[in-house]
Amino acid sequence: MGILCKVVDALLLVVFVVMLLLGPLIDAQMVLPETSFPDVLIRLKQSYANEYQDYLMVEKPQFFVALVWLELVFQWPLVVLNIYGILASKPWFNTTCLIYGASVITSMAAILGELLGSQKASDKLLMMYTPFMGVGVLALLRGLVPQSGRASSSIGKRPALARKKRA
Repeated sequence: MGILCKVVDALLLVVFVVMLLLGPLIDAQMVLPETSFPDVLIRLKQSYANEYQDYLMVEKPQFFVALVWLELVFQWPLVVLNIYGILASKPWFNTTCLIYGASVITSMAAILGELLGSQKASDKLLMMYTPFMGVGVLALLRGLVPQSGRASSSIGKRPALARKKRA
């Protein structure tokens, strides 16, 4: 189980580093004025929206904007904590990973529900959003598994109680 956790941690670390960069650079364009960003980032977002026909980024429905705010204010700091937690093998990594996974699954359920229910989404767009649900599930499951080398229970680690001598 230890090697599997290391593989999952490595995969999550790559995803977290990507999210660390994409959050403020791309997603923030949904909620902040475009004049706050360099032209190269604006063109990058527009080319993505055109290529994948991402109508959520173009139309900016209010529920999607609210989910982007959630990502920037709540999930992005968890990404930073999770990167540090993985690299420093912190004992609280499981908790932050569990919280991040639950939040991503909740957000992605709303987004995928809209994409599937609206009948506007192309297969290409669905294939772009669906892996994020997988990342959420993976992070949630990783949060439920004890960290490698720290899985021993606290039972049996207490000091033994002194026995009363019988006279």
